[in-house]
Amino acid sequence: MPSSTRPPARPSRPSHRSTLSLQKTEITIHVYDLLPPGKLSNTLWALGTSLLHSGVVLNNKEYAYGGHDRPGLTGVYWTKPLTLPPGGTFRTEILHGFTLATEAEIDSIIRRASEEFLGTSYNLLTKNCNHFTSYLCEKLTGRPGPGWLNRAANIGVALPCVVPREWIEAPDFETHNRGGGGGGFVGGEESGDEYYGEGSRMLRGSDEVPRLVGQEGRREEEEHGMTVTKGKGKARDEEGRVLPRAERAPTS
Repeated sequence: MPSSTRPPARPSRPSHRSTLSLQKTEITIHVYDLLPPGKLSNTLWALGTSLLHSGVVLNNKEYAYGGHDRPGLTGVYWTKPLTLPPGGTFRTEILHGFTLATEAEIDSIIRRASEEFLGTSYNLLTKNCNHFTSYLCEKLTGRPGPGWLNRAANIGVALPCVVPREWIEAPDFETHNRGGGGGGFVGGEESGDEYYGEGSRMLRGSDEVPRLVGQEGRREEEEHGMTVTKGKGKARDEEGRVLPRAERAPTS
């Protein structure tokens, strides 16, 4: 009796989802020191207690978080990587890991983060840019960002009476370009002049202008080469502490 023959098995074809999952996206953290360069900032950096700003780099965009006074508006924004915040000095780059999430999934994670981190919810000690970095890293990789990024804020929460003011509120001083795609900033807050949000200053190109997540279509600021927030007085966090310029988000 002749043996039955079966048609040759077709090679399995990877699903669209599994093919996309093979595309790893690098997750990098950029860290900036917000104290003026000098002995104090170098000592605190060596001790791991510097006043730091951080951003998460994904697909050539650096995402960060700052405060403002516009209710219901996110404080999450993005800039060209290595765009210095006002008064900031670049310290280090950390390769945090990789994600297998698709581009659509990454966009969804960032959108949810932008809803969680509103500008009016910003708090220098308990919900700042480094808390955002930790949150976004955990959502993308399952691991939060390095705890030492927020060591100064954690000390400020535990020992509010003994922490130097400079550890919490960076000095508001004019800074000029020190590399990384930035320039100087101008304007006076006490007189009610226009003041500039985090990372917003005289910039060299439109790709360096900070943009709020979900507001990328608004390009009026490009005509002037800067992002401007109009108002009087000083921007403050949710507990009334004055926000240094490096911790303010653009509002458009």
